Amino acid sequence: MKLTQLRHLIAVAELGGLRRAARHLGLAQPAITRSIRDLEHELGATLFERSASGMMLTPIGKAFVRRSAAVQVELERARDEVQQLKGLSTGTVSIGLSTAPHVLMLPKVLDPFRRRYPDVRLRIAEGLFPALEAEVRDGSIDFYVGPLSEDRLAGEYVVEKLFDNHRVVLCRRGHPLAGVTTLGELAEARWVTTSVTTNSEAELFPLFERHGLPNPVIAVQAQSALSMITVVASSDILAMLPRQWLDFTRTGRLLTHISVREELAAPAICIVTRTSLPLTPVAGDLCDLFRRSALNQADT
Repeated sequence: MKLTQLRHLIAVAELGGLRRAARHLGLAQPAITRSIRDLEHELGATLFERSASGMMLTPIGKAFVRRSAAVQVELERARDEVQQLKGLSTGTVSIGLSTAPHVLMLPKVLDPFRRRYPDVRLRIAEGLFPALEAEVRDGSIDFYVGPLSEDRLAGEYVVEKLFDNHRVVLCRRGHPLAGVTTLGELAEARWVTTSVTTNSEAELFPLFERHGLPNPVIAVQAQSALSMITVVASSDILAMLPRQWLDFTRTGRLLTHISVREELAAPAICIVTRTSLPLTPVAGDLCDLFRRSALNQADT
């Protein structure tokens, strides 16, 4: 089994056809066909179902591609690490960030990182841990910074708490409830959420229950900060986001916050890495920059 075969396999699986994969890789189609055929012969299993519309993975093919993609990622990281240990600042660092580190930590981290590593490509994925876990697990994302659910993660991860956090209620400017001062006065409001867990209700329901209030009405479940901003800015729907968003609302023209007297606890901001393998030197330095930025957050 050769690494080139795995690369050809992944390209065909992602693009859905031999011709598209050959064009993408800059190779002749017969070379890709032969590579896949030899791989299937070695494994003694059919990896693709062929049809006029393209090629689809069989169940065995899906399992093998999943493992092959992880191998390819690890080899790329290994190559980056060797070059970095030789003193060459090259390669790619991939990180996953929730909205809180996106809004306040990334601006403080990005400039020193780029000055130190101008030739390293930085890939940033936005989301909460449930949406990014698969990429953290297979190594496509080097580390995640953001909140976690109350459930403990499996031993395959290392979780490092950076700082405790709390939330604020955001609304559009001119919202009829902008002047209220208690969470109870927002009982009839409708909300947009993301979720630290796969259950969207888990983000707000426990908080309202803790204050003896009925469960809020979840009108929209969003998958990104941009979606949440758009929903809140263009409707009477409210959002509860990490306090780091206050800086955004103070400089923006679309949103303001509702100052309620209750403490709106939020999950702590953490760094999550894999137990099995250390970060590359460059990824480790970037992780340290986030740690230093978090020291300022913990004091505010």
